[in-house]
Amino acid sequence: MTATAVAPRLRGIQHRRFTVLMILLAAVLAGVVLSVTIGAKPVPLADAWHALTAPTGSENDIVIRSLRLPRTALGVVAGLALGVAGALMQGHTRNPLADPGLLGVTQGAAFAMVASIILLGASSLLGHIWFGLAGALLASAGVFALGMVGGRGGPTPVTLALAGTAVSAFLYALTSAIVLLDEQAMDVFRFWQAGSIAARGSEVVWQVLPFIVAGLVLAMVNAPGLNALSLGEDVARGLGQNIPLTRAVGVTAVTLLSGASVAACGALAFVGLIVPHLARSLSGTDHRWLLPYSGLVGAALLLLADVIGRVVAPPGELEVGVVLALLGAPFFVVLVRRRKPVRL
Repeated sequence: MTATAVAPRLRGIQHRRFTVLMILLAAVLAGVVLSVTIGAKPVPLADAWHALTAPTGSENDIVIRSLRLPRTALGVVAGLALGVAGALMQGHTRNPLADPGLLGVTQGAAFAMVASIILLGASSLLGHIWFGLAGALLASAGVFALGMVGGRGGPTPVTLALAGTAVSAFLYALTSAIVLLDEQAMDVFRFWQAGSIAARGSEVVWQVLPFIVAGLVLAMVNAPGLNALSLGEDVARGLGQNIPLTRAVGVTAVTLLSGASVAACGALAFVGLIVPHLARSLSGTDHRWLLPYSGLVGAALLLLADVIGRVVAPPGELEVGVVLALLGAPFFVVLVRRRKPVRL
């Protein structure tokens, strides 16, 4: 095929990808609108806009600005983070069933949060978040260090998966032992384990946002190297890639993204697992497009699940983590049974 014939085809692919990107942005915007207006107290769109642009202190203004806007913002940033982290994790491990929790992030955050209650008497949500983030970072660092033991040139996908499974199991056992000894720790762990973006103020978003932004930047920097790794380590090395550095950048990005999200929202199951597959069906295997697609799909999915949780059991609501599990479990079964899954 000549260069003159290839160029129009490449332009067509780029145009299609950009169009899909705009559609996903519109889906996230629609999710934001639904999240702001739908709940135990429905708020008309005009009133919601008025509350955002010219608040007068009315009941609708308080509901929108104090409750739903922070909740929606946290849903967007957490969905972005978990979607991108899942795509990175599946790319680096070459495992279509991998998710960010494979690095021990989830159990590391849980252990640190309940330990802070027992040892330091931490009681505030913001205090729990900082301890949870520190635990997630330390756990993933431990997994990465264990994955390097006995290896040459850095951890491999197999050693990372094995180390992550071992560290997660160990931390889960410790966490279970702690919560059995302390009622307050049990209550915090039980609420955190369900996964929720409710009852989080705007200060929570600002606390985790720098870590998520840093993780997103590292993820996009990691995309070209991950494309090279998808061709095989020998080919990637021949193309001049520093494989240990590429993996280290990817693991750091996953840790920052999933650690901050898990610390703030709890264990939001299936987002990092199913979102990359949905995004990959739209973008293909080019991580320069797969990563932003995954982030937008994750944000839209998380907002939609949260809205569903508000309306299925009035006047109460289901936590978003529960809704995600109900939506994700059937998808997981379909994924396992598919004869021709999209290749990583």
